[in-house]
Amino acid sequence: MGVFHVDCEVVNVRRPSRSARVARMLVDSGSEFSWIPGDVLRRVGIPPSKKDVTFVMANGRTITRSTRYGILRTGEFETVDEIVFGEPGDLAILGSRTLEGFGATVDARRKRLVADGPHLAAP
Repeated sequence: MGVFHVDCEVVNVRRPSRSARVARMLVDSGSEFSWIPGDVLRRVGIPPSKKDVTFVMANGRTITRSTRYGILRTGEFETVDEIVFGEPGDLAILGSRTLEGFGATVDARRKRLVADGPHLAAP
């Protein structure tokens, strides 16, 4: 997959008037969670709720971070997702759970997100 970035907006679920733009988030379908700098999340009034959640990094190192739900938007896409509170040195990442919530897939050739088509549903 080609590497590309998107600008994203994070919104406080309980107070939608509080939001912040997160520039150049790495689109990484290999990462389960989306990661946003913790100071940005706190600034829009999203405090951590789950603490010391364990993550295994690509290099095999195990770390812990906090998480909380927020609304994520980019372009025509929007979803509610559990977001990791990034610390200094962590990348801002748009992960696979967010992509699934968006109903989006990666167009690696054109380096963009595209609608994934109709959602499956049971009759």
